Amino acid sequence: MKTERPFLLAALSVLLTAALTLPQARAVEPIGEVEGPVDLPPAILALPVEQAVLTAPPHVPPPITRKTPARVVVHLEVREVEARIADGVTYTFWTFGGTVPGSFIRIREGDVVEFHLNNHPSSKLPHNIDLHAVTGPGGGATSSFTAPGHSSQFTFKALNPGLYVYHCATAPVPMHVGNGMYGLILVEPQEGLPPVDKEYYVMQGDFYTQGNYGEPGLQTFDMMKSIDERPTYVVLNGAVGALVGDNALTAEVGDKVRIYFGVGGPNLTSSFHVIGEIFDTVYPEGSLSHPANNIQTTLVPAGGATVVDFKVEAPGTFVLVDHSLSRAFNKGALGMLKVSGPADRVVYSGKEIDAIYLGAQSEEGTEAQKRQQELQDRIAAEMKSNPAIAGLTKEVQIERGKQTYMQLCFACHMPDGKGMPKVFPPLAGSDYLLADTDRAIRVVKKGLTGPVTVNGETYNSAMPPQDHLTDQQVADVVTYVLNAWGNDGGSVNVDDVRRVLSESK
Repeated sequence: MKTERPFLLAALSVLLTAALTLPQARAVEPIGEVEGPVDLPPAILALPVEQAVLTAPPHVPPPITRKTPARVVVHLEVREVEARIADGVTYTFWTFGGTVPGSFIRIREGDVVEFHLNNHPSSKLPHNIDLHAVTGPGGGATSSFTAPGHSSQFTFKALNPGLYVYHCATAPVPMHVGNGMYGLILVEPQEGLPPVDKEYYVMQGDFYTQGNYGEPGLQTFDMMKSIDERPTYVVLNGAVGALVGDNALTAEVGDKVRIYFGVGGPNLTSSFHVIGEIFDTVYPEGSLSHPANNIQTTLVPAGGATVVDFKVEAPGTFVLVDHSLSRAFNKGALGMLKVSGPADRVVYSGKEIDAIYLGAQSEEGTEAQKRQQELQDRIAAEMKSNPAIAGLTKEVQIERGKQTYMQLCFACHMPDGKGMPKVFPPLAGSDYLLADTDRAIRVVKKGLTGPVTVNGETYNSAMPPQDHLTDQQVADVVTYVLNAWGNDGGSVNVDDVRRVLSESK
């Protein structure tokens, strides 16, 4: 009995949270006795049996080439794992298959699926699965409530073709989904889908953490933020930057690309868009029966999905976003498709302007992240041999501040700090900036309007307050500016920021 107590207490805590905070939102609980294996008719027993191929995002299992139904066996494991949600920030995700989103499942219309849900013994809580592709109570949730170290089995027939979301439906449901328990299952139509060159799997989800965006360390789920629908992060494939840099999607000029896109939620709808592309074909809401053509942006509800096809006809970086743009540029809902190959200047002749749109995700911002990580690794190695090293070096702070600058400041002040003549003042060699560090802190946090004179020239633009930045981020970005482009150095720490802000109240 002693070994069962932690599980019972954890389960009791979750159920009590649901009862106290969401009395109107009840999960589907298991009903009835375990009935034993289903008696399949001879025609079903005669079908070939195959093990489903499951893939982690952004990958997709290969298309189904057989022309007849099969008995498909699916083994999907629940794991609770601590992983990165942003640079320096980790989160305890609850997952199907160890990833967010969960493993991609691909079956065919008419298949009979023997589904096994396995809850890893290291899990702290019971979980189940509601597959929107299932016709039956709870979409399978009533038959799959599974304790840690246990396995549940049920059978269903794939009656309707389409792209469907699956998710956990254990109480409190928004917490389980909000911790990453969602994925996609594709039921291919009997005639199959039109062939393409590349297929990718992308899902958007909203996450609610106790700490603010970018606050370092292990973060936990915030129930009140979830209830109020105030996400800290809105991300593609489970983390800020999960589909950028070395993790970007790829294609060649001339490729036909298909993206299976879903929204796990638990709350937000996505306005899915690829900057610089038009969707040749969209299968709205995951229905494969009535495609639409030539679509710029498509709405995908929480718990919904879509399939988009498009041919890439120009090289470069194409940016995947939720076109509710604050989510893309301030909360993480941004990815990349990098296309290589020859350019056709009749199709597109202009210069690429990714940096203007991407901020910290640009090449300079990415290099700063890599350099910061290298320095942090060196510090960690030194700390093993010299415990007296207790904090970040100024050099690390500069690299971290560069990332904030490349996300928020460079569009006006330029990557080289020279500003825009007559419009935005320079930061490189700025007598206004270098004369008063406290004033620089106030300007970053509280903004600035009205005329200012910099290096003998008057500027009368407006800088909006960056009051969403943490004190550490303000200290980092001011330190970076003080040490960039030949400026004469200096540093700012969190205590300096707090002192200046308290004096200016």
